[in-house]
Amino acid sequence: MKTRRDVFQAIADPTRRAIIGLVAVSAMTPGAIAENFDSTRQTISRHIQILTECDLLIQEQQGREILYHFNPQKMKEVSDFIEPFRKFWDDRFNTLEAVMKKHQSKK
Repeated sequence: MKTRRDVFQAIADPTRRAIIGLVAVSAMTPGAIAENFDSTRQTISRHIQILTECDLLIQEQQGREILYHFNPQKMKEVSDFIEPFRKFWDDRFNTLEAVMKKHQSKK
């Protein structure tokens, strides 16, 4: 049975995050993506495959070319997961800031 990677495994790798950044700006062919890295095309193809398996990239056939597009909806799932944690830490930092200001005003 093939284990399917999840989106968090995919974005854990800095090369894959860089690929997402490139493709988010404009759809690209695998060759155009690979030109931005010092890795072999085979290595970049493997990264693209992982991103596609996780639905972060969408593959589109245009004639003989394959273009990869960024799937913002999948990244929104990541954002939606992280949002409650961001709010939690924002609240904590705001509380800490208030305590520090109170402490400074007593000096």
